[in-house]
Amino acid sequence: MSQSAQNDRSWSKWHMRLHKRLKQNKSLLPNNSTLLLAISGGQDSMALLKLILDLKRLYKWQIEIWHGDHQWHTKSEKIEKELKLWCLKRQISFHSNKANKKEVANEEQARNWRYQNLILKAKFLSSNNIDFPCKRILTGHTATDRAETIIMNLARGTDLIGLSTLKEQRILENNIELSRPLLIFNRSETLEICKDFNLPIWIDPSNENINLTRNKIRKEILPILNSIYKGADSRIASVANRLESYSEDQELFAKIAIDFCQEEKINSLSRKKLINYTDSIRKIILTNWLKILGVTRVTALQIEEINTKISIRNPPGTIHLHGDFLIRWDKETIYIANKSN
Repeated sequence: MSQSAQNDRSWSKWHMRLHKRLKQNKSLLPNNSTLLLAISGGQDSMALLKLILDLKRLYKWQIEIWHGDHQWHTKSEKIEKELKLWCLKRQISFHSNKANKKEVANEEQARNWRYQNLILKAKFLSSNNIDFPCKRILTGHTATDRAETIIMNLARGTDLIGLSTLKEQRILENNIELSRPLLIFNRSETLEICKDFNLPIWIDPSNENINLTRNKIRKEILPILNSIYKGADSRIASVANRLESYSEDQELFAKIAIDFCQEEKINSLSRKKLINYTDSIRKIILTNWLKILGVTRVTALQIEEINTKISIRNPPGTIHLHGDFLIRWDKETIYIANKSN
């Protein structure tokens, strides 16, 4: 980087860190691409917006902003209007959607609503500019978010997949990919970025509600861990990063085993073939098979129970899983059914 760029106010140690990461992982945010940023107005998303805007000149990106109003509090409309004005004053393209409260009754529904709308917006942008399609959706998730998710998943009784969660990039739909470029920063650093560049921060009152699981972890558990071991959130997040490649390799081998055990229908496995594997391998196969079939929130304890009950000499049975799914098995076959069907 030239000396003039380094002396520029739009270039800092934060820009350098992200720039280095983008050089290491060129597929994260490719040159000459349209980026759709999910911006809530909080410190993480505003730090993301600042860094991406300043690096735009190097990477020739087209920047689009999307904001989702959950209507969880009385100030949500005011935040949307002020954020929109801030963006328009800087000639940043701004889009937003307002949720029906019934659509976002809990954290999971709100997350699904956001991604559904982001995907629709990315498709719309692509249809309007086929020469410069929008294939990247960016969120401001940080190492702290990753640490919170790991703690939450550990409490639920997760397996390896749950410990390598919040990946830096993943496919959302077809050729639309989710990217999380701020996983190399923690929340104390995004706050520092906002202070360094005098960025506005819109505080979402719902983030103070400790009845929400993630907020309780953020407000009560992580501060204790960080007070005992400074930077604990970043180190916890780094565990997920190290396990990610191992988890991907494990998933690949599990798919090979699933293909071998699979019956004519995708929702069934040969019990006779599966029980020939060791306990640990069977559990890996079952975990990945359920994931492929869209069964979410399966705990390690449930996998252990299924694995035990399908073992040789055990009778046929049924176990109810999250999302109205049933796993059944007889002498020869294990299969998944949805109770609503």
